[in-house]
Amino acid sequence: MMDAYEQAAFKKGYNLIAGVDEAGRGPLAGPVVAAAVIFKFPPPLHLGIRDSKTLSPSQRDNILLNIYREAVSVGVGVVWMDEIETTNIHAASLRAMADAVKKLNPSPQFILVDGPFPIKTISTSQLPIIKGDALSVSVAAASIVAKIVRDNIMAAYHNAFPQYNFIKNKGYGTSEHLAAIKYFGPSPIHRRGFKGVKEHLV
Repeated sequence: MMDAYEQAAFKKGYNLIAGVDEAGRGPLAGPVVAAAVIFKFPPPLHLGIRDSKTLSPSQRDNILLNIYREAVSVGVGVVWMDEIETTNIHAASLRAMADAVKKLNPSPQFILVDGPFPIKTISTSQLPIIKGDALSVSVAAASIVAKIVRDNIMAAYHNAFPQYNFIKNKGYGTSEHLAAIKYFGPSPIHRRGFKGVKEHLV
């Protein structure tokens, strides 16, 4: 059941349970985006919410509207390329998650975090869940929000830098994207410390 973690937290007395996930750890360009979602209890299993990677773009868009309709609160955090460069992608991902949680109103009483790491800068009780976006409806909802926000950012960057085809690859290191970096050199939004980019810095 996609709400087993929510049910367990509710039984412990938590009413405001947030799911948190990020999109964009792996790409060679663009920001990392996180989202946090709180649903009323019981959470809306009937919406077909699941891991964003298993949904088509049109399915994600349709579900997104229902997430915002059903959610008590949704928060989004974005960490841009310069901060990814000055820290690292792991720290940047946790910072984006923390920012997303801080934008929730009301604040959560308990947080289900995708992945093996808690958000250390947030004092709220947390449970990290490996593959949480496939196991928790709240985390899956956050994964959908984060992915759509990030995809829209990359679509905007495509207009500025069409030679890299960000509209298609979303900044991930496809063979076409790697060839474009090699030919054109990195753009201002490429992550300069990443393999596939750093070799082509002038």
